[in-house]
Order: sequence, then C-alpha cells, then structure tokens
Amino acid sequence: GISSFQAFAVGLASRVGTGNIVGVAIAITMGGPGAIFWMWIVALVGMATGFIEATLAQMYKVTHPDGSFRGGPAYYIQRGLGSKTAARVFAVVITFVFGFAYEATQANTIAATMKSTFHIEPWMTAVGLVVITTPIIFKGIKSVAAVSEWLVPIMTVVYALIALTILVLHVGAIPRAIVSIFEGAFGLNQAFAGTAGGLFAAALNGVKRGLFSNEAGEGSVPNIAATATVPHPVQQGFVQSLGVFVDTIVVCTVTALIVLLSGVYDPMAAKADPGTANAAANTLTSASVTHVLGGWAQYLMAIIIFVFAYSSLLGNYTYAQVNMDFLQGRQHKHYALRAMIIVATAVGSLSTLTFVWNLSDLVMGAMTVINMVSILALGGWAFGALRDWEAQRRAVQAGQKEEIRFIATDNPYLPGDLPGEIWAVDGPAHAAILERRAALEEASGD
Repeated sequence: GISSFQAFAVGLASRVGTGNIVGVAIAITMGGPGAIFWMWIVALVGMATGFIEATLAQMYKVTHPDGSFRGGPAYYIQRGLGSKTAARVFAVVITFVFGFAYEATQANTIAATMKSTFHIEPWMTAVGLVVITTPIIFKGIKSVAAVSEWLVPIMTVVYALIALTILVLHVGAIPRAIVSIFEGAFGLNQAFAGTAGGLFAAALNGVKRGLFSNEAGEGSVPNIAATATVPHPVQQGFVQSLGVFVDTIVVCTVTALIVLLSGVYDPMAAKADPGTANAAANTLTSASVTHVLGGWAQYLMAIIIFVFAYSSLLGNYTYAQVNMDFLQGRQHKHYALRAMIIVATAVGSLSTLTFVWNLSDLVMGAMTVINMVSILALGGWAFGALRDWEAQRRAVQAGQKEEIRFIATDNPYLPGDLPGEIWAVDGPAHAAILERRAALEEASGD
C-alpha cells in the first residue's frame, strides 16, 4: 500500500483543482458572494462525512495481488451492507464520473486557460494532454501517487503565496468582503437579488460547487483512502477530514477573497446576461489576480491552474481504476478505462464550459445519493472504530500499551466482527505496517 501522506496528497490532488478556481468563480458569478457561505457549510458537514467514508474504506478494504490495497464505497456497500447489486451500480456510476465527466471538466479548464493566456487552440491542448497523461496512467496508482506527492504541496504553496500577497495589499477591504458573503448568503444585499443572485441561487450554487470541490460524501476519496497503510482505520479518516478543511475552508475561501477584493467581479453582470457571465467565470480568478499584480501574473496563474487541474485529472484516474478492479476483477489491465480517460481529456478540451459542468453536476448527484445512504447505514461501524481508537490512545498515553493497533475481531466497540482477515491480529493490514517500518529502518541505516 501507499503511505498515509501519499493517500492524503492524492486525495487533496483530486479535491484541489478546478473547483477551487473556476468553481468558486462560477459560484460567485451565478450565486453572488453568499454562495461561499454555503460552500463553508458543505465543508463543515463534509468533514464529518469525509471522516466516516474514509474510515469505512479502511475497515472494508481488500488486498490486491500486487501487494496494494483496494477499497471504497463499492467494497463497503457489498461487504458491509451485503448488496452486490447496489455496489456494482455505484461502481459503474463512479467509474463514469471519474473516468470521463470529471476528467473532461479538468481538461476544459486547462484548454480555456491555455487559449485565453497563450492563445493556444483547444485542439492543440487536447493533443498535449493526451501525450503527457498516457504514460502516467498506464503505470497505475503508485505512479499517480508518486507524482501527486510532490506536485500537490508545490502548487498549494505557490498559490498560497500569490493569495497572501493580494490579501496583504487589500487587507483593509477584507472585513467588507467577508460581510458581503454573509449578506449574500441570507439575501440581505439587494445587489444580489433576482435571477442571478438571492438566497436560493446562493445556496444552490454554493452547495453544488462545494460538493464538486471537496468531494466529501461523494464516495470518491475513500477509494484512495483505502489504499493507505495505517495501523488504525480512524487515522485515515482524520487525514481525509483534514483534506476537506484545506480544500474548502482554506483554498476556496482564499480564491473567493481574491475575486471579491480585486474589483474585477461585477455583481450586476450575471443579472444582465447570465450566459455570458457564466462563460466568463472560467477566467474570472485569473483576471482578478492579473488586475491586482499586473500583466505578468496571468502567465503564472495559467501555470497554477494547469497544475491544479492536471493533478485532479491524475487523481480522478485513481478512483476510476479502483472501481474497475471491483467490476472486472483483479486480473484485468483496464485498457478500456485508460482509453476512456484519454478520450475524455480530448472531448473536454473541445467542449463548452456549460456542457462539462452540467454533466459533472448531474452524475455527481447520483453518486452522492448512493454513497450517503450507505454511510448512514454503516455509520455505527465508523463510530465504533473511533471509540476503539480513543480508548487505545488513552491507554498509550497512560503507558498501558506501546502502540495503537486495530483488531476487527472480538472488538467490544464494534457492532460485530468485520468480514475477512485483513484486520486480524496477523492480517495483511498489520503485516504491511511491519514491512513499511522495516523498509524505513533499512533506508535510514543506509
């Protein structure tokens, strides 16, 4: 399996993407600043759902012939709820979502950015994406994790530095921007009332863009959370819950403040011509940064947007592959899935913003409903694991035991015994921990 940090990085790579730049801009354009408040609400709820689904993914994961782990909603629906049909339906939906719809959305943002900044035609971007993506996805999950491990921290730091610069330059206007978010959320500002704003539009756009951005409750991130090698399922639950916080409460809020502070955003534009405003939202964040920092910033923003979107594109493939493993069996190479992703990058590059985002919203809703029903039914197992972790943590602090270690049989905090042997006393999960420790000790000795 991959490390807990790699699982966090890949999960964050999928979360931190176009939803944090274009998605936030679309939310503000079509729902007013108040949409950001509802993105916050989605994130706070999402931290809880993200914890539960990641914990369940660890609890019900299985071993793969290559030595890695596989898991996610399809696995805990079948093994936890005993419904093979529902599990397969979810696996089909999420494979299409992350193998095509979301890939097309990321590619669309990259193509639009390359066109507006460097005047590169979309068909050229499509060809370029196909060329650089193909070798990575054909190497599998570990290759994606290796790229995301260094790519995600770098892109986050660079974007944070740009954002910090803009916030410092406009520090006096930040309180007013925050006030406008709350006013818009509750319909207190008449500038946002009407067709493109108002309470309903703010809530609708905030919820949609919040779900797209942090992915909590969708059932996507559990697919990578399950692949991590950890001594206790709850630890990966905490890690992925942190990912939701970083994605929405930190990154999305920063983007929103950039847009609101720059002076480029026009609250009346969406009311006058919603179609044109929606299309312009694709480059609103870049235009805001460029307006504040100067013309040179458009090129840096283009690079950042590319990295954000491309890292999401790679992370999305990971989720699709895990569910193809579930659907087709472990012996398949999934060439059809890899081909579909390549096609999606080309189609997305050549499609309109409205088409790719509407498609993503539609299939995201179906996926989220199935997963939320499942985690509500299995929530008792996740909370039982949490109580077990808390009890062990207290025992370690009191010196009564040396380390935290999850055992899935005869555990008084769980509703029953988990199926399979993966979390048995000498099961694969704990064997993987020992192997990783030995490898780290050997590396440090060298």
